[in-house]
Amino acid sequence: MTKRLIEVFTAGCSVYNGAVKQVKDLACDNCEVVVYDLNKGCDTNDCQDKAKAYGVKAVPAVAINGKLADCCKNNGIDIDSLKVAGLGQ
Repeated sequence: MTKRLIEVFTAGCSVYNGAVKQVKDLACDNCEVVVYDLNKGCDTNDCQDKAKAYGVKAVPAVAINGKLADCCKNNGIDIDSLKVAGLGQ
């Protein structure tokens, strides 16, 4: 069984730690959570490329299986919307 990929985009600010923790706490055994710090970047610019491809306009933002969650398209995250999108299932 393939794990559900949960990608969390932040800007490395400690303000986002609560949201990141909430996503990690809600993730099930079938979820792989990856956190990208867009401020710090990553070795291959993959995180910036993904954020652009997903349409991330604000952080924190969450993509589930390669699709930006509806709650993250214009604003911050909404836990109930993330659950509907598959987080924790």
